[in-house]
Amino acid sequence: MKTNQFEDILIYFSKSLLGKENEDEILWDLAKNCIAKLGFVDCVVYLIDQDQKLLVQKAAYGPKNPKDHNLYNPVEIGLGEGITGAVAVSGKAEIVPDTSKDSRYIVDDDQRLSEICVPISNEDIIYGVIDCEHPEEGFFTEHHLKMLSAVASICAIKIKSVRANKALREKQESLLQIKEEMMELKLKALNSQLNPHFVFNALNAIQYYVTSEDKKSALEYLSTFSKLIRHNLKHLGAEVVELKEEIKMLGWYLKLQKLRYDDQFEFTLDVGNPVGQWDALVPATLIQTLLENTIENLMSSNRNKVHLNIVFKLSKDQVLLEIQHEHNEMNSLLEPTPQYQEHNAQLLDQIRLLNTHKGYRISKEDYLDSNANKSTIVLAMPNLFKLI
Repeated sequence: MKTNQFEDILIYFSKSLLGKENEDEILWDLAKNCIAKLGFVDCVVYLIDQDQKLLVQKAAYGPKNPKDHNLYNPVEIGLGEGITGAVAVSGKAEIVPDTSKDSRYIVDDDQRLSEICVPISNEDIIYGVIDCEHPEEGFFTEHHLKMLSAVASICAIKIKSVRANKALREKQESLLQIKEEMMELKLKALNSQLNPHFVFNALNAIQYYVTSEDKKSALEYLSTFSKLIRHNLKHLGAEVVELKEEIKMLGWYLKLQKLRYDDQFEFTLDVGNPVGQWDALVPATLIQTLLENTIENLMSSNRNKVHLNIVFKLSKDQVLLEIQHEHNEMNSLLEPTPQYQEHNAQLLDQIRLLNTHKGYRISKEDYLDSNANKSTIVLAMPNLFKLI
């Protein structure tokens, strides 16, 4: 083959790859057009599957390609196996003038006496191998090797570009998905901060005290409710909140629930010794959402008086919230209400999003000690004070 003709093939191949963003199209163009113009009668193009440590046939010219973009009886070769597998590992092209004298030779569709293997590589990265065979002994020459190496180099550069563009698109799609999920998370957080169900119940309770002319209870409820609303409005849309502020909020919230359920609901709030220890930040909305769902579930399905013991445990890295409930019978946490299941699923989804996109490692676990008739919910949150 003349030098000018060889250059024409390289120019043709380079132009034919323009606009192609699919590896299969690139490899079939290589096999059916470029290899054919080189005058070879049989060629198979392999790509490396790094996960499986295999060479996988992707395109062919000759007997292995009876029609269109189809492969006849495609095979897979382990890296290091056969002549093709050896080239895939070494990255060095080989010409085998007589395959009958090479123990590495693997018969595919038919035995042929000459073989040439060239790695598809760029900057020490091996993407695959071009493997050509011929029935005549000693058919392939150094000139063939030079031509095939140039073609393989162009192919490798294009594959590298395609994979880089694909990785960029995937990254952009991933970032878009993260933005969408974070927006969803913020909407859920806003909904949790001003839960319509809780607000409606609180207003109903105030209306009840007013119509009952229980001014003391009405004023107490209204005062506490307004503090809670101001807290929620102040932190509306916030991703994190000071733990000491959440403790205040929780005290108001629990007081409202006690007023609402009268003598059917009691609580104790154990914050340990907060002096010098409450320089902590926690994810917003989780605590109130968890408490509200737990209380509503217990009060709607428990005929006995409900008493919750709420304990905070703080370290420099973590904030633990334990919600303990002792009861005389098996309690409804074993058989949660449909509303509890729905709200719990939303809370878990919120935790998943925070863990995925913020790396918070929040966890929520439910424990039931049937022997002691005791249920415990543990919410583990990171202390974000040193991270913000």
